[in-house]
Amino acid sequence: MKKYRITQVRSAINRPQRQKRTLTALGFKKLHQSKEVEGTPQILGMIEKVKHLLKVEEL
Repeated sequence: MKKYRITQVRSAINRPQRQKRTLTALGFKKLHQSKEVEGTPQILGMIEKVKHLLKVEEL
């Protein structure tokens, strides 16, 4: 399974509650924080919902 490095590059301020909860579920608490995640369908779906707030790199 592919691995991805995701970094939050935009703030969750003034975003819908659903998008804020998605960022929390992905494990983000601060801007410019990076996480390495497996490319499961659930994770890829969450990334798709908030892709305008993230930078996604394939490892």
